[in-house]
Amino acid sequence: MPYIMSSSANGFEEHATSLLEKTDVIASTPHALETLVDPCPGDEDEAGYDTQSVISLLQKQLQAEASQSWVLACLPRPWHILPEEDEEDPSPETKHVLPTVNVPSSASPGARPLLPEIYFSVYADQDIETVPSNSNVASSLVRDSLVDTINILDYNRNVTAKFLVDLDCYFAPNTFVKRATPFDRLREVEEGKSTWKPEDVAVDAVFSQMLQLPSPEHKLVYYHSVLTESCKIAPAAIAPSLGRAIRYLYRNVEALDLELGYRYMDWFSHHLSNFGFTWKWTEWVNDVELSIAHPKKAFMLGALEKEIRLSFAPRIRGTLPEPYQALISEAKEKDTPDFKYKSDQTPYSPQALQILSLLRAKAPDSEIQPHISSIESEAQSLGVEDPLIPSTDAYITSICFIGSKSLSHVLSCIDRCKDRLLKIGQQSEAARRQIITSVVEYWGEKPGVGVNVVDKLLNYTILTPLSVITWALVDNIGKGKILVHAHVYEMVASTMHKVTNRVRQIVTARNQVGMPREQVALLDETLEKEREEMHQLFAVVEDALVGVAFGYVDEMAESRNQDTEGEAMLRQWGQRWLRVFRRKMAVEQAWVSENFKGVDAAMEEGADENEGQMSLNGNGTVGDGADANGDL
Repeated sequence: MPYIMSSSANGFEEHATSLLEKTDVIASTPHALETLVDPCPGDEDEAGYDTQSVISLLQKQLQAEASQSWVLACLPRPWHILPEEDEEDPSPETKHVLPTVNVPSSASPGARPLLPEIYFSVYADQDIETVPSNSNVASSLVRDSLVDTINILDYNRNVTAKFLVDLDCYFAPNTFVKRATPFDRLREVEEGKSTWKPEDVAVDAVFSQMLQLPSPEHKLVYYHSVLTESCKIAPAAIAPSLGRAIRYLYRNVEALDLELGYRYMDWFSHHLSNFGFTWKWTEWVNDVELSIAHPKKAFMLGALEKEIRLSFAPRIRGTLPEPYQALISEAKEKDTPDFKYKSDQTPYSPQALQILSLLRAKAPDSEIQPHISSIESEAQSLGVEDPLIPSTDAYITSICFIGSKSLSHVLSCIDRCKDRLLKIGQQSEAARRQIITSVVEYWGEKPGVGVNVVDKLLNYTILTPLSVITWALVDNIGKGKILVHAHVYEMVASTMHKVTNRVRQIVTARNQVGMPREQVALLDETLEKEREEMHQLFAVVEDALVGVAFGYVDEMAESRNQDTEGEAMLRQWGQRWLRVFRRKMAVEQAWVSENFKGVDAAMEEGADENEGQMSLNGNGTVGDGADANGDL
């Protein structure tokens, strides 16, 4: 509509007004699930913006433009450019006949999410307007053009970045200030003239997609790479804009949706890795002394941990000011964590050293079993309830120590020991969860490696999704302190994604055209089982997080009057986690409901397509791929 109204055509004003009146009912009604995708569910006033869906915002903006005779100042109108005095009058325009466009009666909505899109800006709280305000239709028109460019050109990040850097070339003159204009110089701009910075608008559009809920259209690393390439093409222009975006998100990390906070953390550490890990850490030095449960302190620790994953601890330590040095312990600088059973003070040390030696020598399981049995006998004599737990700890710790050189080493060792590891889980669920405990404890100073190993154990089916969720949110929940750690969220979110993705794969497979009824029925049976497991996992997550979010867990109930500020923070963490996984559950339920087809519907669709294919052959003959009887 705005492009038609800004064109050389005229006489459409009444029609446009009529259309806006019809769309007002739908666009102005908030979506029932809009609150689930609010990027800042915390203090929106502090974040400096008002939550609005893209469609409702556009409706208000177009109504405002209609009342102002459709100015649409940001859209270029090249036909209004007059020739210079010394130029001859241009020749009469040649009109071309365009083909008729046939709009299908039903169109596929594509891969866009089922939930509404919220308009989000990382420059919302500035004292100078460097991006169009929500009241200006340019905020939607420019953002729409940039988002299409970003998402359609995902196969070439370099070209995408070049388009973003040059965006001021594609809109009306004087829509933006000159490129790379310093922020402080904007105060000198004459009143009434635009202070919009083209680089701010471009960066804002990329962040709007990277921080899109419930999920971005492309992999997050694509948006990371677009920002990196843009910074390389125009460092003087893009770098200051990125700095202000980083500061805005850090200031509002408490109000930001938890999932978006971790996306921001991932991008921040990844981006710094491309530019020598340099950042003005001194700006946040006052936050170093905050409680570990404070979102800003948790962000710092999580970002530094991810930087270490992308490099190594001594290098990251060298980029930090003195107050930050204590955040990276000396233990993190060790390439290989110590093998705790080397100490004589550690219980079961002799047997564990024998197990380590035999595993290194790739000895058969029959030679290892006597030492496992020895640990279990000793544990039983000491009154240990489940003797399989200490033997499992010795066995897994040995595997972790042997595989500490690289991921391929640990995978090779796990593959050799797979049969015994599978038997452990079959014998005792507590021992299965001990596998996770042993891995996480061994890699305690490098939790990212531990999360990676747990993920591989899930792929081997040595661990089950339920065991991982139970370990994190039941066995170790306590007052909720475990929720502040980025690697725990990563572990739980990754595990839930495996389960939900499995359900989606089954639904997609059963919806294939021409699927025999027997196979569809078999897939339906599998789907029912997988969905039941998915619901069970979400129920476990819900029960655990509700207890923390509302202070129902025993530890909180018993110490309600102690350290109220710290426990209030932990309850907030529980609420933030709860919101994320309730949204994930709602999304999966909506997706399955939207994509699940009944057996009869799938068969009819396949029959219709087969009829269409046969009609193309003419004379009713059977096409390629089938014999005279119609058998494949």
